[in-house]
Amino acid sequence: MRVKCTVNGQPQEIDDVWEGESLLYALRERMGLPGSKNACEQGECGSCTVYLDGTPVCACLVAAGQAQDRDVVTVEGLASDDELHPVQQAFLDAGAVQCGFCTPGLLVATHDLLEREPHPSDPEIREALAGNLCRCTGYEKILDAVRQAATTAAQAKAGLE
Repeated sequence: MRVKCTVNGQPQEIDDVWEGESLLYALRERMGLPGSKNACEQGECGSCTVYLDGTPVCACLVAAGQAQDRDVVTVEGLASDDELHPVQQAFLDAGAVQCGFCTPGLLVATHDLLEREPHPSDPEIREALAGNLCRCTGYEKILDAVRQAATTAAQAKAGLE
């Protein structure tokens, strides 16, 4: 089967996709986008989270064929013109990146949260990130990164107004 979709703003065409092939496999192995991680293959850890038509999904649970004529944004697609997205930069600055397996999913989940709620409370942050498992940081630095990203976004918005 051939799958045509848009990935990170670019039209993509994948040939010889088999029925059981996941979107995660197609992104990593066929399109050369290794950002989304293959950690559990059960939708439990959030490491493979991507946007599908603007909604965060676990790419390991989405069949590649389901992306037909749809828009996919990966963690790589958050950055623009070789410049990190403020959420990505906040994770680096706060030291929230350890081994890197959870990071892509956390970045997409944080991006989604801040798009919906620019000034999230700590309980809102915890709820938004609840589907993402991290085994390295103990979560405090991740929470710091989300708070920092929210502050940076608010300051940037205030500077534009």
